[in-house]
Amino acid sequence: MNYISAENISKDYGERVLFEGLSFGLSKGDKIALIANNGTGKTSLLKILVGWDTPDSGKVAVREGIRIGFLEQEPVFDESLTIEQLILSGHSEVMAIILKYEHALEAQIVHHTPEAQKALEQASAKMDENNAWDYERRIKQILGKFNIKDLDQRIFSLSGGQKKRLAMALVLLDEPELLILDEPTNHLDIAMIEWLEKYLSQNNVTLLMVTHDRYFLDNVCNQILEMNDGELYHHKGGYAYFLEKRAERETAFKTEIDKAGLLMKKELEWMRRSPKARTTKSKSRIESFYQIEEKATSGKKVEELKLEVKMTRIGGKILELKKVSKSYGDLTILKGFDYTFKKGERIGIIGANGTGKTTFLNLITGIEQPDSGKINTGETIVYGYYSQEGIALKGDKRVIDVLKDIADVIIMGDGTSISASQLLQQFMFSPAMQYTYVSKLSGGEKRRLYLLTVLIRNPNFLILDEPTNDLDLLTLNKLEEFLQSFGGCLILVSHDRYFMDTLVDHLFIFEGNAVVRDFNGNYTEYRVEKEESEQKEKEQKAIDKKSGMQVSNTPTKEKKKMSFKEKFEFENLEKEIATLEGEKVLLEKTLAESGSNYEVLQKISGRISEIIPLIEEKGMRWLELSELEN
Repeated sequence: MNYISAENISKDYGERVLFEGLSFGLSKGDKIALIANNGTGKTSLLKILVGWDTPDSGKVAVREGIRIGFLEQEPVFDESLTIEQLILSGHSEVMAIILKYEHALEAQIVHHTPEAQKALEQASAKMDENNAWDYERRIKQILGKFNIKDLDQRIFSLSGGQKKRLAMALVLLDEPELLILDEPTNHLDIAMIEWLEKYLSQNNVTLLMVTHDRYFLDNVCNQILEMNDGELYHHKGGYAYFLEKRAERETAFKTEIDKAGLLMKKELEWMRRSPKARTTKSKSRIESFYQIEEKATSGKKVEELKLEVKMTRIGGKILELKKVSKSYGDLTILKGFDYTFKKGERIGIIGANGTGKTTFLNLITGIEQPDSGKINTGETIVYGYYSQEGIALKGDKRVIDVLKDIADVIIMGDGTSISASQLLQQFMFSPAMQYTYVSKLSGGEKRRLYLLTVLIRNPNFLILDEPTNDLDLLTLNKLEEFLQSFGGCLILVSHDRYFMDTLVDHLFIFEGNAVVRDFNGNYTEYRVEKEESEQKEKEQKAIDKKSGMQVSNTPTKEKKKMSFKEKFEFENLEKEIATLEGEKVLLEKTLAESGSNYEVLQKISGRISEIIPLIEEKGMRWLELSELEN
């Protein structure tokens, strides 16, 4: 029996149909990612599964006795409590079991009745069942992992990120059998994400989550549920496999529609001849025509984000920071920092929470002033600053009015002019949605609207602070495409390792205490170097300890195991080969169906001839590395 089964569930939100007639189940050991566009009801679906909301129709069945942990996208707590009071108040299911045991123990000491003894035995059994005896140790361990140290801090004083980390810690404390997580990596730094990734991968927990982090998804999940146009598609594989299957489905659907369209033209000519004899055969053909017509006109336009705004011309002088220092009391963010930005630079910023990443961005844009030093900005520089906090959008304002407050007419990348309404449509806001109040938008739709208000000003220096939070994966792909072709400067702060690897070639690593390391490479290259450095240090310590600090002249043995870098290459080769083979199969199928169109045949054949040697080359390298693995 499934842990959870959903049968024909539907949900509307006002006039919007979120989903209709969805059916699926979650079994023990499943690790599933849910992928869908923003505004299609992902969060609503998760809340229905855990009983926080009810479907308009259909039903959800939960196996009796299953412990479920649910992480909201925006957790809500009693703001008046301290962190310790929140934990002790029984917010956690395990904490409630402990409190019940303590009450039963106190009752037995006072009353010494058979009933009190029986209640104590039952409470003790519950403690055993939920592994609650070492709860205090687990509290310290889990809270420490999420950098929660001051238990006297009141909830109202916590930032949104701190509340999300606290909520994640409380969910894991209960050690549930089924975890349902809504954007678990939001507001976590990379070190925390990598710890959580390892925890969820190794732990025998059943998992359903919504996430935009593709590395996290690939490393944790083995299945993907795609919610598209009111239907669910089940993919048993990682993100690359999902993209391949989705492309195949869309290609097949388009081919089917195109064929129906051609047949409809032929049948339409017959219909226009107005056959007089309405025989059984002709009536059947007429009925068939209407079926073909329905199919040919059923193809919906695929809604995609279009990012084509114009970039302001950029001059020779960009941005200079000279001996910049900044502190807050005893916390030093920068001390004598120097850097001159060059045209087209793409810099990623990483570091633990609280090391000053956002302060650095605020200094560059003039929101904050340095304690000493100079920040010189070129005259042609136009900043586009997408901050983590976003902008305060009035809930009673309509989407179209938010944009019109900035501009009624917008100049695009090719020099053409379009209206605010047309630009909103390119950002996947339909005419109906443009007159929706901001308060009715989902978190992802609000972030997309905010991104539009940044890009509409035609910046040539983009600063993006955690832009991936609350954006769906398909929107992220389009944002990546835009940023890859963006000709200006880019500074990116993100915990999304895939996003960072795709877009930056240079890192500022905020290590704390005003130490900012300059690294030439992307995040994975930095991580590989760090892992290898830590491994060498560990090996050297072991050698020193064994030899009593005496240097050994014995030559090192030939390496038998993969280095971290080789392991990373090996894992990626598997994915790359699978993607190339999938593309080859799809191209061969298209080739067989393309008829006699010479240009199409030549283009497809050329691509196949490129893919075959690539598969062979990568396959040979995979074999070399697999020998090390074995």
